[in-house]
Amino acid sequence: MHSLHRLPEQPGSRQASDKEKESADESMLSPLDIREIDWNRICWETRKRKSSPSSNSAYWDNRAPAFARNSSKSDYSVLFLGMLKVKPHWTLLDVGCAAGTLAIPLAERVKSITAIDISGNMLALLRERCAKLNISTIQTVLGAWEDDWNALGIGEHDVALASRSLITEDFESALSKLDKAARRRVYVSTIVGDGPHDRRIYRALGRELNPGPDYIYLYNLLYRMGIRANVNFITYQERNSYESPEDAHAHLSSKIELFTPREESILQAFLQEHLIFEEGKWIMSYPRKICWAVIWWDKEKA
Repeated sequence: MHSLHRLPEQPGSRQASDKEKESADESMLSPLDIREIDWNRICWETRKRKSSPSSNSAYWDNRAPAFARNSSKSDYSVLFLGMLKVKPHWTLLDVGCAAGTLAIPLAERVKSITAIDISGNMLALLRERCAKLNISTIQTVLGAWEDDWNALGIGEHDVALASRSLITEDFESALSKLDKAARRRVYVSTIVGDGPHDRRIYRALGRELNPGPDYIYLYNLLYRMGIRANVNFITYQERNSYESPEDAHAHLSSKIELFTPREESILQAFLQEHLIFEEGKWIMSYPRKICWAVIWWDKEKA
């Protein structure tokens, strides 16, 4: 058996090692200032890894009819509207308005609404609904977060809101625009945890679910921007309903973006197992708990 011998230490080596250890320990114990973290970059990097397809105008144009139909069945809008504090003489800016999920019921609560969306089809559906309901106080604008809002004639409103619509590459710029457009108050709602995404389906497909930036990233970004925001949460149970199995397949395929025939088969088998017909509609056999964060703040100048 060979004996083991420790190599002789070089002069000063122990002192250098001790100093390095002390420095590392001090670094680990140093308080972290979240204002020094680039939350805007973190939001965008997390957004890029999001599991669902890129949400450009073509994507929302395609999804417009189904989205408008399904959003009207959700408890989200009722609960969100219950949190929204507005007055009859106020004006309101709704960014990412879709087909009027919030704008239509808010029309009778405020003086006027400017409704912006990147999807022409969504705005067309909103105008159709306004015509049927004799609503003349909603003005639609085709535009995006990245556009020049001055050129679009957006102007200043008493309240600015972005309901589940903060889809952008530059979150800080978008939040700054929203803040600048509001005279009194700003509302932003965004996902908590998995949000509306069904983890069971992703697990069946063998995929990892990356739902995108969680609300706490946006809250920290606002803090870094000098905005002291409030947070409330909307939580409810939901079982998605569809007109038919084919409707369910088309809806989920567009949300998840299937890539191979194998994934198509897996989704089909999943729906055969979990889709049931109940009370005249097709629904999932299991409920899901969905949570949204409503982040809001008052303007100091109001």
